[in-house]
Amino acid sequence: MSSSLQSRKEELLAKKARLAELKRQRELREERFSAGRQSIGGESSPRRTVEDRRSEIDNIVSSLIDRQRDSTSSPSRSRPSSFYGEATPQNGEQIAPQKSTMVSSSTQTAVAESGDIVREVVLTPPLQKPEPEYITYTKGTQTDPVTDIGVNTEDDFEPEIDARSRRRSSRKQKEIDEEIRTNLRKEIEEELRATQNGPANIAPSATVRFPLRQLNANELNAVTSSNDFQAFVERSSKVIERALDEEYDLLADYTRAAAVDTEEDYANKSSQSLREVLQLYSANHSKRRVVTDLHFSPHFPELLLTSYTKNAAAPNEPNGLVLLWNSHAPSRPEYTFNATSDVLTARFSPFHPNLIIGGCYSGQVCIWDTRSSHRDGQPERRTPPAGTTSLGHTHPIYALNVVGTPNAHNILTADTDGTVCSWSVDMLSQPQEYLALSTPSSAGTMTDDLAPKSMSFPTADPTSFLVGSEEGTIYGCHRYDRAGAKAGVDSRVAYRGHTAPIMSTHYHPERGPVDLGDLMLSSSADWTVKLWRTRAAAAPGSAIKTHQVLNTDTGAARGMNDSTSTAEAIPPILDLSMEDIVYDAKWSPNKPSVFAAVTGAGDLEVFDLLSDIEVPVVKATPSKTRLPNNGLVLPFKGLNKLAWEERHGKQIAVGGLDGVVSLFEVGRGLWCGPGEADAREWQRMKQLMGKLEP
Repeated sequence: MSSSLQSRKEELLAKKARLAELKRQRELREERFSAGRQSIGGESSPRRTVEDRRSEIDNIVSSLIDRQRDSTSSPSRSRPSSFYGEATPQNGEQIAPQKSTMVSSSTQTAVAESGDIVREVVLTPPLQKPEPEYITYTKGTQTDPVTDIGVNTEDDFEPEIDARSRRRSSRKQKEIDEEIRTNLRKEIEEELRATQNGPANIAPSATVRFPLRQLNANELNAVTSSNDFQAFVERSSKVIERALDEEYDLLADYTRAAAVDTEEDYANKSSQSLREVLQLYSANHSKRRVVTDLHFSPHFPELLLTSYTKNAAAPNEPNGLVLLWNSHAPSRPEYTFNATSDVLTARFSPFHPNLIIGGCYSGQVCIWDTRSSHRDGQPERRTPPAGTTSLGHTHPIYALNVVGTPNAHNILTADTDGTVCSWSVDMLSQPQEYLALSTPSSAGTMTDDLAPKSMSFPTADPTSFLVGSEEGTIYGCHRYDRAGAKAGVDSRVAYRGHTAPIMSTHYHPERGPVDLGDLMLSSSADWTVKLWRTRAAAAPGSAIKTHQVLNTDTGAARGMNDSTSTAEAIPPILDLSMEDIVYDAKWSPNKPSVFAAVTGAGDLEVFDLLSDIEVPVVKATPSKTRLPNNGLVLPFKGLNKLAWEERHGKQIAVGGLDGVVSLFEVGRGLWCGPGEADAREWQRMKQLMGKLEP
């Protein structure tokens, strides 16, 4: 009986020693786990996993087994204390050693026997995963009242430790997640508060989290003055302005049926009206300049070209100026071009959408290209200066036309000296054609110089043209020798009726089922607008004697038909008196009976000959221009140029002597698209011209 109690006592002491070792290992793992959780946010402490903890436990067990194997040199019956830890004696008693037998060196199995308990520990080699530990209890041990129920085995503690670790890690993770959510919520609230209250109320934390490096004066100047930065700002700002000007019906209801125009609606759309929509003026460019020409782009209807004279009060600014305006971004010009002399006439090339052609006061012909922004507004090509070549213009160019086809076209220019030159777009070093115009005297023996103020070509014939002179007479001219006449002024006919210089001439556009290409409008400083029916070119076989008169100044041949009698004077078929000087008059591009005129009094008058042949159907005056910077009102000085939008004629642009360009929207009854005009209108117009002709 005493031996049984002694063995039971030894077993209890061994269990207590084992329990103390397990507690120590658990505390060590908890300390390591807590240290790993505290450094979760750091870069150098990765998160420990269950596999890492298990491998650590396996290493501890292996080290304990190694120590136990070293201590098995003496054959004692004591339980391996190296495995369970050093046993602590109670009441001064010494724990007897227990016998331990090694079963196999390859598997390293340790068997411990003590009374009714048989414990077998199987150890695996270092390269293999350790096998689980099995503990077997006898029936007597399980039912013996002396057994210490409060002592747990290692297998009982391991799941408990893992469960506690998981609960603590999940609780810690929840706390970290909640802290992150709270910080994010605070940051979002601070950003919203800063957006609402302005940049002055930005929280210091946001400034610290997102620091901005301030550029010094030299760096800032280098960035803003670079060509790439300026080109980017110029291009992107124009795009934004166009987008802001885009009109779109935000309240459109697509569930409703589409509206159908009734007869009443069509009658309202046929109203004849003018409405000013915008004004184009730049204080940096247009100030103290006079508008000399206007032209809508035939390729982009929203682009409008304007040319100006020099600003006498600003000698450092370019003398000549050409601006391209976009009606969707009217606050500033889309492109700015300049010249060394006043630009008296300019227009878009009908065959090259990027080219602008202009004639200057110095006699130079310039070509600008919208693709050559690197030239700082200078012409891409220009003719040689006056005096450097024997051919070319030496006087101001007031008339310019581009005639021909897309594959074969030329630039025709006329100066006030009576010289007409033909230029190639690709070569401006010298003219391809040179023609000096002259007028026959009343006796037919002398010639007088012709000073053209305007030049117009009919649509169907690019070889003949009309020029309006300063004396008030309109002459027909030929570019080449033909059967009945020589190149130059046709002395057989003259269109006489004006008593002051001719300001403009314009052929009918002839875009309908009826040929009205022989109708020509003219305006003059004698306060009148006249309508003419022109004669066709000389018919073959006409027997008219001609002779050549040599110009001793330039050596060019001046063409003049020999006429011993006075040339036939053709009167106008319609004479309209105005209230002031009529600077310009032009036909509508598609309506056969509509034309417009501008006067020095500042009036824009639109006529419809099928409605009334004496008074305009609508009349308008541009509003006063108020400068955006200081609010000053510019003094109004009258209108001197106009241009129709070339595709439909929906808009009319008028330019004034004060440098202001106004854009008017035309009522539906005064414009139409190509081919949309009623054929009856063309027939009625033809009948009306037949009645007006004497």
